[in-house]
Amino acid sequence: MIIDDTRDLRERLKAERRQLGLTQEELALKAGVGLRFIRDIEQGKQSLRLDKVNQVLFLFGYRMAPVRIAGEKGIPS
Repeated sequence: MIIDDTRDLRERLKAERRQLGLTQEELALKAGVGLRFIRDIEQGKQSLRLDKVNQVLFLFGYRMAPVRIAGEKGIPS
């Protein structure tokens, strides 16, 4: 599965958290991030620190990383 926007991230995180029966507070504590950060993710905040997102996703066996878009060459010379 590719998560390519904050809506996908928000939905995946909520689903995983609820599946494990965790509150936002419990998830924040287990991930070592603040409650506000968990709320920011679940509310779809557009700018998030990738290292902190990965701290949270690690608990569910995921991580975010750059993925080349099929057919895209990058910055032209």
